[in-house]
Amino acid sequence: MRTHSGEKPFVCKLCKYKCSRNSHLVTHMRTHTGVKPFACKLCKYKCTVNSSLVRHMRTHSGEKPFVCKLCKYKCSESGSLVSHMKTHTCDKPFACKLCKYKCTVNSSLVRHMRTHSGEKPFVCKLCKYKCSESGSLVNHMRTHTGEKPFVLKHMRTHTGEKPFACKLCKYKCSRSGSLVKHMRTHTGEKPFV
Repeated sequence: MRTHSGEKPFVCKLCKYKCSRNSHLVTHMRTHTGVKPFACKLCKYKCTVNSSLVRHMRTHSGEKPFVCKLCKYKCSESGSLVSHMKTHTCDKPFACKLCKYKCTVNSSLVRHMRTHSGEKPFVCKLCKYKCSESGSLVNHMRTHTGEKPFVLKHMRTHTGEKPFACKLCKYKCSRSGSLVKHMRTHTGEKPFV
């Protein structure tokens, strides 16, 4: 009945959070205490709610229970399927107010807006480097760590190994980025406007 009345009798004593169920308050309190009672038995991952653990376990099992009814696309998270469906409808509800850019998810619009604002929220803790995308910071950090993750990718040019395969046709490639680009031939997605 609280879903109809809007009543939220359970109140957090540490912040303004209110909810309709005691179990929700118990879960919320973990954001304050840092307690993560749900742990993966295959790696060090821990989380505050069981649903997050269920979702995480798909990274180990490879399970993809969310299936597109219009093509063969499958994914491990419901949100990914929602985003994928927009490639069929050409629905791009997130629009830039400063230019003609439109996209299917808000996170892409947030990232795009940095091209206008010049904002660089990702900051290196070891030097003065700043950037607008998290991936750029990951790449930059390798200048400090000396990590060379592309050695394996380079070796595939010699071995001919192609571990990335399209699930919709016989296409195979040596790099994940190439597969991402290839998938657009199936989805019709044109992300670069």
